Amino acid sequence: MPAACSRFLLLSLSLLAFAALAAPPTYRVDYLVGFEPDTGEATVALTVEPGSGYPQRLRFSIDPERHHGFDGDGRLAIEPAEVTWRPPRDGGALRFRYRVDRLRDPGEYAARMTEAWALLRIDRLIPPVAVLAPNQAVSEATLRFALPPGWSNVDVGYRFDPALGGFPIRNAGRRFQRPLGWMIAGQVGTRREFIDDMEVSVAAPKGDGLRRNDVLAVVNSSAPALRDALGRLPDKLLIVGAGDPMWRGGLSGPNSLFLHADRPLVSENGTSTLVHEMFHVSSRIRGARADDWIAEGLAEFYSIELLRRSGLISESRADKAFGWMANHGRSIRALQARNSAGPRTARAVTLFKALDDEIRRRTDERRDLDDVVQRLLDRGRVSTAMLRAAAADVIGAPAAALQTPLLAD
Repeated sequence: MPAACSRFLLLSLSLLAFAALAAPPTYRVDYLVGFEPDTGEATVALTVEPGSGYPQRLRFSIDPERHHGFDGDGRLAIEPAEVTWRPPRDGGALRFRYRVDRLRDPGEYAARMTEAWALLRIDRLIPPVAVLAPNQAVSEATLRFALPPGWSNVDVGYRFDPALGGFPIRNAGRRFQRPLGWMIAGQVGTRREFIDDMEVSVAAPKGDGLRRNDVLAVVNSSAPALRDALGRLPDKLLIVGAGDPMWRGGLSGPNSLFLHADRPLVSENGTSTLVHEMFHVSSRIRGARADDWIAEGLAEFYSIELLRRSGLISESRADKAFGWMANHGRSIRALQARNSAGPRTARAVTLFKALDDEIRRRTDERRDLDDVVQRLLDRGRVSTAMLRAAAADVIGAPAAALQTPLLAD
């Protein structure tokens, strides 16, 4: 063999060996979810199959009012708010049950199951878990469903893989893959399209009042502007909805959101609950402990701005919407609080509008608030200090709009 070929072969083998050493060990996790309309409960079977790695311990933080009936292979320790499972070394299954119906406000459900359908957050059904796995092993997970007779459809915020017969769970940055976000199952009607590479699914119980095509039209119109603002869109956006007695609002989750069937797609004040929640889903920006105003203010600002950019409202209508926000939030003297809503969020919108105007002015229209937001993506919980740093990086100097008595130093 020529010397050059020999060196090339040795180099290739070395690279393969390095790649093998660098890749973390893996194991499989399969979730099988069923529904029992007669009892109002869902069933879960979680199966672990070791591969090059395995989990030694899984500790679940459960809702004792809803999770019950735990049993499984290996060792199981059940406490009021915590279940610890140590699966056998060669794998095994954990099984439990979950009471689906959950009220958010009196008479208004955040999760519900009827004889014909179920609508809920799957990350409440499958509770948070802390995993102990040697050598930082990571899971490869698939979510499957066993539907009762007459239930013909199911959807979650992940793309379906026909080869697997289920939904591969891929949450970036997580070693243990657990299904997250909203789900719907049963006698469900769905409208589905692709916008660029994003799969959009709008689903509601058959016969319900959610206007699926209207929702899809707003998503089609506003998603390109959202992509331009953030520089990305999720792989999939699932929008689930239903009318009364579901909670009369909008709620976002990973890759998904809930919208009550009676919510207007564009409100009288020029905002949009749908676009607001789409911003939450796509940006994944959350405020730090006292900085919820950042996430809520940005989402409400962009609910107006994206409608304007996509032509769904006029320039003059957008100006009136920002004026309405300024008036609605005029009594607020401090933005920082654990939860932001109503006038506080409106005051945050006015601050972000001032910041956007300042950035445009000081950069000769070369930059805007989008550039700040893109610096905050994938940063975890965003604080006032992080916002100020991102704005200063865009402008080249501290932002005057953020030096305000509204924000404590």
